[in-house]
Amino acid sequence: MTDDPTGRPARAVFDAMLEGWARHQRGSQRCRSATIGLREDVVRRFARFTRAYPWQWSPEHVDLWLTHLTVELRRAPSTVRGYYSALRFFCEYVTAPYQGWTRECAARFGSVPVQVCLDDRAPGPLAEPGRRPMTREEVQRFLDHADEQVEEAMRRGLKGALARYRDATLFKVVYAWGLSGSEASGLDVSDFQPHADQPELGRFGALSVRTSRRARGLPQRRRTVVSTMPWAVEAVREYVAEVRPRYRTSLSRALWPTERGGRLRTREIEERFAAYRDALGLDRSLTPYCLRSAYMAHLLMDGASLTFVQEQVGHRLPATTASCARLETGEAR
Repeated sequence: MTDDPTGRPARAVFDAMLEGWARHQRGSQRCRSATIGLREDVVRRFARFTRAYPWQWSPEHVDLWLTHLTVELRRAPSTVRGYYSALRFFCEYVTAPYQGWTRECAARFGSVPVQVCLDDRAPGPLAEPGRRPMTREEVQRFLDHADEQVEEAMRRGLKGALARYRDATLFKVVYAWGLSGSEASGLDVSDFQPHADQPELGRFGALSVRTSRRARGLPQRRRTVVSTMPWAVEAVREYVAEVRPRYRTSLSRALWPTERGGRLRTREIEERFAAYRDALGLDRSLTPYCLRSAYMAHLLMDGASLTFVQEQVGHRLPATTASCARLETGEAR
C-alpha cells in the first residue's frame, strides 16, 4: 500500500472513502453506529489482507480472502457471508458515479475502484446443516452393509439381487470419486476413460462427470475426476463386466440401469441410502452427499492438496472444499 505521488496520501483517500460511506449509511440507510463500525472493520481487514487500496482490488483478491477466512481462520459460513456482504456494499458505494470516487481515483492514481464481489463468486451455503462428512468407520460400515445385502439376496435367491449389486457398486463410486447423487445418476458406461497419471488402471483411470449444476443459458459442464482408490476401480470393473450385462437394457448408455429399461434416478439413490443408513442405526441426518464430503475430508487427511481436491469435486473456490470437508470431524482409519 503506497501513497499518492501527486501529494494526497493514498491512505487519506481510503479513510475519506470510509467516512463518506459511514455518512451514506447513516443518512440513506439509517444504519446504527454499531453496524457501520462492524462493516468498516471488515473493509479495513480486507485492505490489510490484500495490502492494496480499493482502486487496486480485483476479484482474485476476494477469492484469496475467502479461502483465508475459511481454511486458515476457520470462520463460520454465516460469518464469511456477512463479511462478503459488507465488502460488496462498500464497493457499490465507491463505484457509484454520483459519489465521485471513480473520478478522483482516476485523476490521482490512474485506476478506479470496481465491484470485486461478483455474483459468481458469492459464497453460498458452504457447509449445509446435516451435511457433515461421514467418518471412515461410518463409510466402511455402510459399504460393508451394502455388500452384505448382495450376499444375502444371492444366497436366498431373491429377485432383487441384481439391483442390490448395482446399488452397492454405485455407493462405492459416489464415495471413491466424490460425486453428488445427481452426478452419479447421470453416469454412462463410456464416462470411464484412461488417464496418463494412472496407466495401471486401464480404462478406469479417470471419470468424466457431468456437473450437477449448470450456469443459466449454458450447456452442462464436465469435469475429469482422476481415480485415486484402486479398490473401487476393481469393484466397478467387475460390475461392468459381469453384472451390468445381465440387465435387459445393458446395451443402453446408463451405468446404472433399472429393470424397466430406465436410468436410476437421484430420488431412488437417496431412498436406498436412507434404508441402509437406518438399518445400521447411523445418524439420520446423513445423506448421499455425506459420502461426497467424506471423500474430500479423507483425501485431505491423507495428504492430498486442497487445490487437487477442489479440482476433483468441481468447486470454484478452495474455501468451499475446505468448508464441506470440515476436517475437524474426520477420523483416521
